Amino acid sequence: MEYGFWENLKRPIIGLAPMDGVTDPAFRYMAASKGKPAVMFTEFVNVEGLARGVERMLPSFFYSAKERPVVAQLFGTETDSFYKAAVMLCYLGFDGIDINMGCPVSKIASKGAGAALIRNPNLAKKIIKNVAKGINDFANGISLEKAGVHKNIISFIKKNKNMFGGKDGVIVKNSDRKIIPLSVKTRIGYDEICAEEWAKTLISTGIKTLTMHGRTLKQLYSGEANWEVLGRVAKICKENGVIFLGNGDISSLDDAKEKIKKYGSAGVLVGRATNGNPWFFKGKEPTLKDRLNVIKKHVKYFEKLSHLPFQTLKKHLAWYTKGFEGAKEMRMSFMQAQSGKDVYDVIEEFSKKIK
Repeated sequence: MEYGFWENLKRPIIGLAPMDGVTDPAFRYMAASKGKPAVMFTEFVNVEGLARGVERMLPSFFYSAKERPVVAQLFGTETDSFYKAAVMLCYLGFDGIDINMGCPVSKIASKGAGAALIRNPNLAKKIIKNVAKGINDFANGISLEKAGVHKNIISFIKKNKNMFGGKDGVIVKNSDRKIIPLSVKTRIGYDEICAEEWAKTLISTGIKTLTMHGRTLKQLYSGEANWEVLGRVAKICKENGVIFLGNGDISSLDDAKEKIKKYGSAGVLVGRATNGNPWFFKGKEPTLKDRLNVIKKHVKYFEKLSHLPFQTLKKHLAWYTKGFEGAKEMRMSFMQAQSGKDVYDVIEEFSKKIK
């Protein structure tokens, strides 16, 4: 397997972690515009749904050139479906593919996907093998049709090609085919910590980049991330030439740098600390004017994409409206909004009061 773009990233690597229901195209665009993480990931998307032609999943993979390097994340259990999805993602011009082996949510894990793969190393290895095969077959010229990608998916891609990479689209041409890197994001264990043994299993497949969250599946997001364990995994990865990224409970840019230095990782992926804070990666404290401007831009970009219900934007609006006088009232007004115009009206009224 290849290091790909990972090898050329400036150290330490401080990237935006994939978060279900959060790192949608509009959120990633704002993070790229205001903070520019070293790398960012899409939300995870189910390979079985893609294999069966569920088109509504594809907008999660919309991205702009501004977001590069951008990695697409997948989850599921069907090895053949992983193969088809891998070929498709290569065709869409992603910089890398990441396999989710860390989601602790019951509806995912109960089906054997996400963090449940920690208990099923044989399947985990088969999934990695099939994704790697898809990447290699793409580089060697296989078509979407021959790879078995569903006709509905192929049709959607052709109709919406400009949504993958910018104005002109970046659907990869035959002359530009290349092998892109494969990575895995996981946890330190299922119900008990087995991080070192598990990391060695994953490394044995040939992956060159590994991210690990410092909690077990059983912990979900409670308690504290165990960075001592992550430090031991970082050492194993370094000894095997694998780029290791820690994840969990990073509160600030300074905190990220301190953890990287203390525990010896190549970098970190930051999740919840970026909610409502696309400035995180610059270490900047935004002014109230910055916040209001970003809210308007976020809403505008969200509506431009026109693939998600407006309701899904409201958590982002709530995260933006914290830490300033009148934030609670503004947040309550945003929760009543039904469109971008409603949000703009709330901001306009608020702006009059602070002039």
